[in-house]
Amino acid sequence: MKRKHTPFYIMASATHTDTYTITKNLLHSLKDAGYTVGIFRPLNPLASTSTDVFLHMLVDESNTSLSYDDCTGVDYLTAVTDRNAALSTIIARFAAVQDTCDIVLILGSDYSANMAGECDLNATIAMNLGAHLLLVESFNGQDAATFQSVCRATVQYLRDNHHAPAALIIDAASADDTASANAASTNAALADALELPVFTAADFSTDALLELPAPTAVTPHMFQYQLLERAKANKKHIVLPEGDDDRILKAAHIILREGFADLTILGDPDTIRTRAQQLGLDLSAATLLDPTHYEGLDEFVETYYELRKHKGISMDDARQKLQDISYFATMMVHLGKADGMVSGAAHTTAHTIRPSFEIIKTKPGVSTVSSIFLMCLQDHVLAFGDCAVNIDPNPTQLADIAVSSAETASQFGVEPRVALLSYSTGTSGSGAAVDKVRDAVTLAKENGMAYPIDGPIQFDAAVDATVAAAKAPDSPVAGRATVLVFPDLNTGNNTYKAVQRTAGAVAVGPILQGLKKPINDLSRGALVDDIVNTVAVTAVQAQNI
Repeated sequence: MKRKHTPFYIMASATHTDTYTITKNLLHSLKDAGYTVGIFRPLNPLASTSTDVFLHMLVDESNTSLSYDDCTGVDYLTAVTDRNAALSTIIARFAAVQDTCDIVLILGSDYSANMAGECDLNATIAMNLGAHLLLVESFNGQDAATFQSVCRATVQYLRDNHHAPAALIIDAASADDTASANAASTNAALADALELPVFTAADFSTDALLELPAPTAVTPHMFQYQLLERAKANKKHIVLPEGDDDRILKAAHIILREGFADLTILGDPDTIRTRAQQLGLDLSAATLLDPTHYEGLDEFVETYYELRKHKGISMDDARQKLQDISYFATMMVHLGKADGMVSGAAHTTAHTIRPSFEIIKTKPGVSTVSSIFLMCLQDHVLAFGDCAVNIDPNPTQLADIAVSSAETASQFGVEPRVALLSYSTGTSGSGAAVDKVRDAVTLAKENGMAYPIDGPIQFDAAVDATVAAAKAPDSPVAGRATVLVFPDLNTGNNTYKAVQRTAGAVAVGPILQGLKKPINDLSRGALVDDIVNTVAVTAVQAQNI
């Protein structure tokens, strides 16, 4: 098998465009070049009981063992009814196809249902599948000038709102004689105007398409899918102390169904089973454990006593502590009876993480426990730290936060480029707050920061290339920072919530970092999906212990 290539999403912006023939020609060209080529149709334009004739013919002509059913995503009704669920299903079904072949050709919808927003939906799916978007445009009786204007408008719309096309393919079959005669000049004019490769349907270069740079977009759906796949690759055992919370039980049902972590749920087993049955949940694969009747409780008490006797506690004090579910669960992790803990749905952050300071303690070389949020924006992921733990970190703590944040971001596929934020950029400002950030950057570098870092820098200069060119032209991270470290909790907490609520970002976290073993806190307002994501994050962290 050749190396896997980025898939191609063949999409028209309107009806009466022959995407089928273009896909067929590309299929045969790739087969002739020795590739195993899969076919996938994310949106079935027909009723689920009917056969998509075009897809059926393409599947028959492909050189994989995939069946017609293997190559379908969802029908239009499902996509309209619940787009988020539809995207998740499409990503999972596409991934199964991609695993079987060198390259996948994805056939966009044919507009037969006249569904509102169909062009937008196709572009959104292409971005979520990490595919090259091949935009197919047809003359459909237009003269060359009008056609060029339509192409320019469509490409710009997609660039501004969705997934930038990788190439434009012109279906000239319906062009008038004049337009056909001028096809070469039309292609050249569009290529110059769009700064995009332009081909005709009858004459495109497969080699040129294969050499297109891979898309870099990472959507929230892609990130979540990849997160669960990472967790599945090396399954870990996570303890959930709050077995009396329905959200925890609902999340556990999903986690066990998806199979990305083993679970122990604390609480009265009979009560948990009864409640799960009432909620229609299957928790049969989970271990249900009542801490008050645990046979190994004496070991937990003795271990805690040895860890804390220098603080003057007695054995009775230790036994009293271990009656607290957070202490009990943390001790499970410390003694290797679980790989990580997730709690906080019904308890404060302090209640959740205080036992870890006493029992788990920090990694060698790290003195500060901190947190990050992974902020999943429309097409990329940023790491924000510290937005949950340290109120006003000093330079040493801020340097620790920067180093830990970069390492955590790297664990989750974010290439770390670290910006320590301030109200001024470079040497433009002064004051104690700016000096703190500047000192932290120096300390982080001295502590062996393995990734590009800069600061003090303002938020806009950190993430916007145009602003960066004006304010910090020589910075190694300005304009493309991926890890944003805030100077204090007030700034960080408010910023992550502002981005979450106004930009529609999915905030995964807080993810605690700096501990020897993973302990993670939930918001008391956590949704079931938040809990699922946090357990997946904890499982991935445990893989790196």
